[in-house]
Amino acid sequence: MVTSRVVFDPELLRRYDRPGPRYTSYPAAPQFKPGFGEAQLRQAAAASNGDPIPRPLSLYVHVPFCASPCFYCGCNRIISRDKARGETYLTRLYREIGLASAMFDRDREVVQLHFGGGTPNFLSAEQLAEAVDVVRHHFRFAARGRRECSIELDPRFVDEAYVRELAAAGFDRASLGVQDFDPDVQQAVNRIQGVEETLRIIDACRTHGFRSVNVDLIYGLPRQTMAGFDRTLDITLRARPDRLAIYSYAHLPTLFRPQRQINEADLPTPQAKLALLQQAIERLGEAGYVHIGMDHFALPGDDLALAQRRGELHRNFMGYTTCADSDLLGLGVSAISHVGSSFSQNPRDLPSWERAIDEGRMPVWRGMQLDDDDVIRADVIQQLMCLGEIDVTATERRHVMDFGVYFAQALAKLKPLEEDGLVEVGPHCIRATERGRLLLRVLASCFDRYLAAPPGERPAPFSRMV
Repeated sequence: MVTSRVVFDPELLRRYDRPGPRYTSYPAAPQFKPGFGEAQLRQAAAASNGDPIPRPLSLYVHVPFCASPCFYCGCNRIISRDKARGETYLTRLYREIGLASAMFDRDREVVQLHFGGGTPNFLSAEQLAEAVDVVRHHFRFAARGRRECSIELDPRFVDEAYVRELAAAGFDRASLGVQDFDPDVQQAVNRIQGVEETLRIIDACRTHGFRSVNVDLIYGLPRQTMAGFDRTLDITLRARPDRLAIYSYAHLPTLFRPQRQINEADLPTPQAKLALLQQAIERLGEAGYVHIGMDHFALPGDDLALAQRRGELHRNFMGYTTCADSDLLGLGVSAISHVGSSFSQNPRDLPSWERAIDEGRMPVWRGMQLDDDDVIRADVIQQLMCLGEIDVTATERRHVMDFGVYFAQALAKLKPLEEDGLVEVGPHCIRATERGRLLLRVLASCFDRYLAAPPGERPAPFSRMV
């Protein structure tokens, strides 16, 4: 039986806190290559259309604009207060939607539509409703109750009327960025956000029929203290969101320019950062939240928790999701697709994306076609990240292989983790222990053949695992 209980062991977490992929995909995005382009994506879509049972589609739409920079942010975004840029962006986005929809058979239903960013509510509610209508025109939506339409919201730029219009447009899930309510922390990361304005938006989402509200918090931010973060947790838990994400702040100023505005002397020590994580895990457990995986928690009746219990949880570039058996199509600048056994990514810079759209072609910058080994390892890593265990017998049957022979090196890497009590390795099942639940990335990395950089190449810059 998969356990969602977490045992916090600071010594082990410190020992295994090293850089590594988040495994929203396998292989991870740094392995994508420019040799994979539009022609390869079209081939992958055609092959996927040929499946005997049509696979549903999940659509991700990236809106890159933000009105102001948050210094902790590592997302692909463009700082602008010029609302006209949103309209120009949508004009090209609609062309991309038309190009993309032509690649897929009409009988393939959309079961998930997600708007992320950036800040999707940089756009007006009317513009977002129009965008949903355009998607609905080009794709066939699954019936209400079998689909979800979600959006990331910055509560500082939303009111109840806006939420009401989103609900009328079909949105039924929202994710709100909070990070921390402490004024000193907000000042340090350039995100001043009031408690009442945030709580009003959570209430508005519920009033207008949203099925689920998620709140994002971050631990490890500058000037965070145990007392301050405890107040943030108090406020958040009183609001009782359906889901909570407690992300680790990854300080990578060489990669993300805004982070250079953060005074490193203000960052908590590694020991203090772990204490903040422990505080959050204990408070959420006491409040009745289920640990979904890594940094995600949900109430027992939420769809994520139900999917976890049914063994139907999935992980992709949108995080944890219930839409396991679907192809992911990313739309907009920097968006990533997972179609069949391929990954592809749009250009990260706006001019390159715009140029491709203006030339009437799918804006594919890089990607990769998975080989048989990639598919097998992706399956194993997906099981670990979503279920906390690997069904060895089912994996052998699915891929017609001897697990012990095929993964001899991976099993050898798991040995010291087993000795440390992080994982139980048996002939039919490999399972993370309650002590290993927070280190799923470490367990998954044992099966990752790409982590060793080729001679002469620098290792990929990943965030730390805790």
